[in-house]
Amino acid sequence: MLTWSPLDNDAVRYSRALAMDAVERVGNGHPGTAMSLAPVAYLLFRDYVNHDPKDPNWLGRDRFVLSAGHSSLTLYTQLLLSGSGLEIADLQAFRTWGSATPGHPEYGHTPGVETTTGPLGQGIATAVGIAMATRFERGLFDPTSADSPFDQRVWVLASDGDLQEGVSGEASSLAGTQKLANLCVLWDDNRISIEGDTALAFTEDVCARYAAYGWDIYTVPKLATGDVDLEALRAALDAALTSEQPVFIAVQTTIAWPAPSAQNTAKSHGSALGAAEVASTKQELGLNPEESFAFPVLADIRQARATQCARRRAEWQVRFDAWREREPARAALLDRLLAGKLPPSLAEVIPAFPVGDSMATRKASGAVINAVAGVMPELWGGSADLAESNNTVIDGSGDFLPADSSLSSADPFGRVVHFGVREHAMGSALNGMALDGLTRPFGGTFLVFSDYMRGAVRLAALMGLPVTYIWTHDSIGLGEDGPTHQPVEHLWALRAIPGLAIVRPADANETAGAWLATLEQRGPVGLALTRQDLPILVSAEQAAQGVRRGGYILIDPPQPVAIIIATGSEVHLAVEAAANLAAEGIAVRVVSMPCTEWFDETDSTYRDHVLPPAVTARVAVEAGSTQGWWKYVGSSGRVIGLDHFGASAGGPRLFTEFGFTAEAICTAVRETLR
Repeated sequence: MLTWSPLDNDAVRYSRALAMDAVERVGNGHPGTAMSLAPVAYLLFRDYVNHDPKDPNWLGRDRFVLSAGHSSLTLYTQLLLSGSGLEIADLQAFRTWGSATPGHPEYGHTPGVETTTGPLGQGIATAVGIAMATRFERGLFDPTSADSPFDQRVWVLASDGDLQEGVSGEASSLAGTQKLANLCVLWDDNRISIEGDTALAFTEDVCARYAAYGWDIYTVPKLATGDVDLEALRAALDAALTSEQPVFIAVQTTIAWPAPSAQNTAKSHGSALGAAEVASTKQELGLNPEESFAFPVLADIRQARATQCARRRAEWQVRFDAWREREPARAALLDRLLAGKLPPSLAEVIPAFPVGDSMATRKASGAVINAVAGVMPELWGGSADLAESNNTVIDGSGDFLPADSSLSSADPFGRVVHFGVREHAMGSALNGMALDGLTRPFGGTFLVFSDYMRGAVRLAALMGLPVTYIWTHDSIGLGEDGPTHQPVEHLWALRAIPGLAIVRPADANETAGAWLATLEQRGPVGLALTRQDLPILVSAEQAAQGVRRGGYILIDPPQPVAIIIATGSEVHLAVEAAANLAAEGIAVRVVSMPCTEWFDETDSTYRDHVLPPAVTARVAVEAGSTQGWWKYVGSSGRVIGLDHFGASAGGPRLFTEFGFTAEAICTAVRETLR
């Protein structure tokens, strides 16, 4: 039974007015959805979303994801009402320079925002990852308790646009397979998008689609007035609390309700309503049309929520304290993870590979993952149905699948995640898995298919999340699969993303060093790894030190007159070329540059030591686009790269045909010395 007081009525009325006022003041934004969703969000935060306004990072909180990020005022208003740090002045500064209320919610910018949203579909897909992480962490900390402090829920508000984006379908299918019963998505079924009625492009039976994914479905028809049926919504939300599947609730709404002229119009989606319509709507709401940003019941609502949240947190604390006393070893693990610390033995378990041997860097990466997994129980991940190719399996660990799966390897707390052929959903889910910072997720696919997950990778970089991408088959060296599978432009396209580090190791020991350096920092890292074997050139100690700095001197004759800069599978060709040139009396330094981002972050003294400004004869070698290498070789240098697509043939033949040979490098060096 829904209980609804005059105070609750006032909270919703003033929330709707606040949405209009905030957009009207700045002159742009999305008022309509925030108006219609005001009662939905209010009920959620009043009765269902466990949170602590005084501690937005409280370990025991539920997660609320506004997938419809364009309706950021929906979330900002609830944070205002909860007393989470936002004030009326922050809403008055909506979408302006330096404000705490940017146009779309930004993780790390506004307290209480759990993830950056706005690119449609990403919120739902990220929420799937959050729900997966919640289950995995339950297994890490408290796998058997019936009344655990680690049972959190994930609540999502999604729009028509979210459900049209393919990434949401990928992720929702995965959520159904995983039976993520702690996940509830509420669909704002208002049938309006920017271009008008969604019948223009979106006509399938969405609820039937989600039922086919394996979700429990509830429908909340709107009232005859056009407003939300809160009694029916309450019943659906209560049912979600006991479901054994993810839950999808279709909530029928009228966009911009109760605006007399703007309701149910496309204009109300993304435009200010205008002063006259705002005044008329306030009259419909029974409010003073002369007042702006009025919220006379704010203090009363905050007091009610503070009392409710404090009670829930106190109840949780009792369970948490009992768990800590019962599970001291797991509590110590949690303390380490909360502090962001690595196990002290990590460096000791990183494998060292014998110089002179040969090994594909993807295989070396797999060896490192399994070595590290033994001391880092927080390490988990998988691939987009390419585990055997990406070498992403943690040996001896179960498959992350619900307990009632038909597969004998299923383990609800397993460390091997099967994302299926869903690169974009994998990228988004990895973001959700990484958001609380307690675990270190990784995901693998071929480098060429990083295109499919780029939107999620960009958000990982924007949020600074500790996600590791294992992108194998990194060049034409993969061979016969041909140009559809051979990445050409991808390395520099990915390097163009601010905050993302791309590491292309030269051999097995650089790969091990890359993993160690990746785990030692918190931002996203992409490892570009080979299918083919490469000679092991560098000792483990030299690789660990060099990779951490992004670039280092590998071959250093006295008084070099030229420098060869190379990455990945081309480094051994650079070493061979330097030896050939040395036989001609030409002293050439070889610099291995596995990560340009980390190199650029070093101080200028170190950079000038590796690449002395006085040595202008420089050649860069990488089996990909030449685009960004001119920054390092200068106008008098040369770049040996690939500015066209590859072909279907064996890797060695392609390297020869496209000029990736020691002799071609020697020729380029000689040309720079003329």
